[in-house]
Amino acid sequence: MSLPDATAWQLPWRGLGLSSNLDAADQPHPYRLLAESPGLFDFVEYSAPLSLEETRAQASLFPQMWERRQDVPVLFHPVHLNLYGPELEPAKALADLDAHARAVGSAWVGNDIGWWHSGGQPFPGYLYFTPPFTEAGVRDSVAHALHVQSHLSVPLALENPAAFAKRGELHVLDFMARVHARTGLPMLLDLGHLLSYQLAAGLPLEAGLDGFPLDKVIEIHIAGGVITRRSGRGYYVDDHTQPVREELFGLLESLLPRCPSLRAVTFEGDGHPLEVALLTLRRLRKLVPSAPRPPLVLTPVTEPAPALTRESQPWSLYETGYGAKPETGGDTEGARAETDFRLAVVAETLDRDWPISRLLLAGTREDLRAFTASKEFRELFEGLGRSPGHAFAAWTRRRLREHPDEGVAAAVSFETFLPNVFMMRSLAAPAPGQVGLAEDVRVGTFPADLTELVFAARSLRRHLTGRAWACEVLDVSGLEALAQVARRPAPGPWSFVVRRRGRGPEVLTVPPSLLEVLRSLARAPQPVEAVPSALLAEGLARGLLRRG
Repeated sequence: MSLPDATAWQLPWRGLGLSSNLDAADQPHPYRLLAESPGLFDFVEYSAPLSLEETRAQASLFPQMWERRQDVPVLFHPVHLNLYGPELEPAKALADLDAHARAVGSAWVGNDIGWWHSGGQPFPGYLYFTPPFTEAGVRDSVAHALHVQSHLSVPLALENPAAFAKRGELHVLDFMARVHARTGLPMLLDLGHLLSYQLAAGLPLEAGLDGFPLDKVIEIHIAGGVITRRSGRGYYVDDHTQPVREELFGLLESLLPRCPSLRAVTFEGDGHPLEVALLTLRRLRKLVPSAPRPPLVLTPVTEPAPALTRESQPWSLYETGYGAKPETGGDTEGARAETDFRLAVVAETLDRDWPISRLLLAGTREDLRAFTASKEFRELFEGLGRSPGHAFAAWTRRRLREHPDEGVAAAVSFETFLPNVFMMRSLAAPAPGQVGLAEDVRVGTFPADLTELVFAARSLRRHLTGRAWACEVLDVSGLEALAQVARRPAPGPWSFVVRRRGRGPEVLTVPPSLLEVLRSLARAPQPVEAVPSALLAEGLARGLLRRG
C-alpha cells in the first residue's frame, strides 16, 4: 500500500532549527530564545509520541508550538518509531503518526534506524538497539522503513544510528547507502552518530564520506556529546546536554557545500541554558542561511515492504546489551562499553524512585546486571510490565524471598510506601499573615526510623563519586557500610519530610524542632508569629515553608 496521492513530494527549505521535547520546563525554551534573538533560527524540530492526542495531553509546550507553527514551522522527529527490531509497527500507530505529521505541517518525518521500543515500552533512556551493519541488518531495516513509509503521506528521512560496538562488515555509511538504494528514501545525517561509529571502528572522522550519496541528504543533525577513553580506544556518548565538539563544527562546515539537497540543519540542544544555546546557534547561523531555496522535488516511494528476515536477531542484541549474555566474537570491548552505558542509564532511572534500595540491592555492576538480565526486566519489554521501577520492585521482592534481610526489606518497604505520601490531600495555601508547608512538601510517618539510612545513602553516594574523580574508578566496596546502617533502624514510629524534586521524591533529614513545626503545619497553616523565628527562617531557606 502507498498512501501518497500526489505525483511528487515538494520539500521546502527549512534552514536552521532547534530541537525540543515540548516541555515548557526544559531548557532551552525555543520561543523564549526567539524572543531574545529574533531570526536566530527558522524552525523547531520536536520529539513526542506518535499520537497527536497523546502529545497534546503530555507536552506542556504544545499549545505554543501549535499557535506559532505558521511563523515558526516544525519538523516531527518521533523517538517512538521502530525502524529495526523483531516486529513491524502496527498500522494504528502509523496512522496516528501520519495524522500527527499532517496536522502540524511537518514536511517530512526523520528517525534513527534502530529498535526503540518493545511491548509498548521504550528502552531506558531511549537507548535504542542499533542493527548490525550486515546484509541481514540492511534487509530488516529496509523492511521496517518501507513498511513505515507505506503508511505515511510525507517522506520518511532515515537517520544513521549511533554505535558503541562495531558489529558487521559494513561501514555505517555503506549500510545507510544500501538502505537508501533499496528504499529510495532521503537521508538524515547525524554528525555525532557518525563520530561514534568512526571511533568504534578506529577510523578518521571523514572516512567513508567519499562515495557516499551526500546528494540524498535532506537534513543534518549536530549535537553535544562526550568522548571517553578506556583500554586505549575512544567512545562517543551522544549526550545532547554537553557542548558540541569542535570537530563536529568543522565537519558540518565541510559538508554543507557537498549536500545539494539539504533542506535543514538541526541543533539538538536539549538541556542547554538559554545563554549557552544562544552562543551555539549564533555560530551555526553564520553557516546556515535563512534565505529560502526552491523546493526539493522527490518522487513518492511505492516499493512494497518485504517481510522481516529475522536473521539479524534483535533479541540477541538485547541480551548482550543488558548483560544477560556476553558478546561472542566481534567487538567484545565495544559490547562491554555499551552494556556499561546501558547499566548506568538503568541505575539513573531507578534512582529517581529507589535511591536507597537500588544501592543496597543493585549497587555493584554485577548486581545491577543481575537485575537487567532477570525475567522481571525482560517481561517489561514483552508487554508484561509497566515501568523499570515496577520491574525492579518485582525483582526485589523475589530477591528478598530468596535471601531475607530485614534491613533491606525495611528500605524497600519504605520506598514502596513513599509515593503514597503525595496522594494525601494537599493543604490550602496559607492566607496573608500565615505560613504553611511549601506546595511540593509533605510529612509522612513510617513504622521504623530510617533517618540514619537516608543520610548514609546520600553521604556515601557523594563520597564514592568524589573518590571516583580521583581514582578514575567507582569503588563500590564501600556500599557494605550502607548495608550495616540498613540493619540498625531506630525504633519508630518515624515522621519524615519528603519533597517532590524533578521526577522523583527526595526524603530530607531535619532537626527534631523543625520537624515538629512541619508536622503541625501539615495539619493546617498557622499565623507567622506562631512559628519561632529561627525555625521559620530555616524552613523558608530550605524551601520547606511558604508565606501567605
